[in-house]
Amino acid sequence: MGKDASVPKASAFKPKTRAAQYVRMSTDLQTYSIANQKDAIDAYAEIMGYDIVATYEDAGKSGLRIGGRVGLQRLLADIETGGADFKTVIVYDVSRWGRFQNIDESASYEYRCQMAGVRIEYCAEQFVNDGSIGSDVLKAIKRSIAAEQSRMLSQKVFIGQCRLVRMGFWQGGIPGLGLRRLLLDKAGQPKAILARHEYKSLQTDRVILVPGPPEEIAIVRSIFNQFVKARKTQLEIARLFNKRGVLTDLRRAWTRESVHHIITFEKYIGHNVWGRGGGREQTLARRGEVAGWPKCELSGGCPFGPDRGNWSYHASASIGGSE
Repeated sequence: MGKDASVPKASAFKPKTRAAQYVRMSTDLQTYSIANQKDAIDAYAEIMGYDIVATYEDAGKSGLRIGGRVGLQRLLADIETGGADFKTVIVYDVSRWGRFQNIDESASYEYRCQMAGVRIEYCAEQFVNDGSIGSDVLKAIKRSIAAEQSRMLSQKVFIGQCRLVRMGFWQGGIPGLGLRRLLLDKAGQPKAILARHEYKSLQTDRVILVPGPPEEIAIVRSIFNQFVKARKTQLEIARLFNKRGVLTDLRRAWTRESVHHIITFEKYIGHNVWGRGGGREQTLARRGEVAGWPKCELSGGCPFGPDRGNWSYHASASIGGSE
């Protein structure tokens, strides 16, 4: 007598294994969306017999470092403190775990999970993460590829930003006292002055710096005059403005640092200089991948007077004795 096809197989009654999922994306413009990752993990879990009981998520977080990735940090904490009620974590692929520039860092976080008795599975990879030689080799290659893709993309973005700066466009940051950000459309026509916390919404739009209110321009000129001609120190200038009740562009009291900012930033002599403060840019400069910091004249012109070059020279020479 044959088996009744309507009778379920014994394997159908096998209880599912409890598992967690970890998902990450760095921007909102990625094919690696959180929803897509979850759909792929759900399909994988159904086939492999997993029951997803916890989700750890890092939305809008870079995979270059663990700092700021609250989801991954919480996952590791739960696993290592015994708070996890699962023995498997499902990740979409190796790049979602991280694009750490040192692939040993990526391996170290997975190793910490393994030491606590929790396996990591990559549902979209073409290998089983079972600790075999083949698996370990492929995983190391995938980690290297993920890191290299991030490095190459970062370099391309940086070169593109340098090009825009040399064309006269502002690449971010607070404009500063006496300056404002003007939004331009793709044809270069003015659209609006951007207020604080306002940003462009179209990728084709551009931003330049233009002169701000006359009263702010007068404050900037007064700072240079006090520093270069009256030979006042930065702290003395700050105290003078505070005594007069004059506020900074951020509506705060003046400090030595806020005066120092205006005296030393080249935008106050009409130069748009970008990228000097970032560790990424300094690394590229040391490698010789960029020829100096991107720099050009401000597109909106310099509103602080024709003697701004002399200001810059005398201010630079006086900085050492102005503390």
